Amino acid sequence: MKIKAFTLSTCPYCRAFKIFMNDNHLVFEYTDVDLLDGDERNRAIKEAYSYCEGCGFPIIVIDENTVIEGFDEPKLREIFKL
Repeated sequence: MKIKAFTLSTCPYCRAFKIFMNDNHLVFEYTDVDLLDGDERNRAIKEAYSYCEGCGFPIIVIDENTVIEGFDEPKLREIFKL
């Protein structure tokens, strides 16, 4: 299962998501979009919104086809069978 997330470094929901993933020993990659500059930032935003245009952060993508907007712990527990 491939998990990637588009996050903001200052977002409390993004922080809670990262803690949840680490506490449950789930491998994931994330991009703190607000820490990027210029073209790199624009590319990350474009990619994030290609999954869920206008969504709030975090934008969580699981296996390229399941998208979760925001930190929804019950939904994540269901998906990861925790």
